[in-house]
Amino acid sequence: MAVQRRYPQELRRRAARLVLDARDEAGGRRGVCTRVGQQLGVPPDTLRGRVHRAEINEGARPGTTADEHAQLVALEREVRELRRANAIVKAASRLSSRRSSTAH
Repeated sequence: MAVQRRYPQELRRRAARLVLDARDEAGGRRGVCTRVGQQLGVPPDTLRGRVHRAEINEGARPGTTADEHAQLVALEREVRELRRANAIVKAASRLSSRRSSTAH
């Protein structure tokens, strides 16, 4: 079941873009999230986190991008599945070797 978000994706993108543009124009960071947040009805801390994530995704700030995170999650899932499959093969191999040694 999909998680229902309080703010639509488009509003979140637009709000982050407005903050980044306002920072570029004003040349400062103080109060921009609060001002834009009040205009759009978004809490400043929520907006600050969204802007932080947007800066990481754009490469302006160090960190793991959303695409890299999704890739890591997929790779971790694959590793778990492969480890499970490996455990099954090892168990089957042990069982098979026990049966062959008792048959002789």
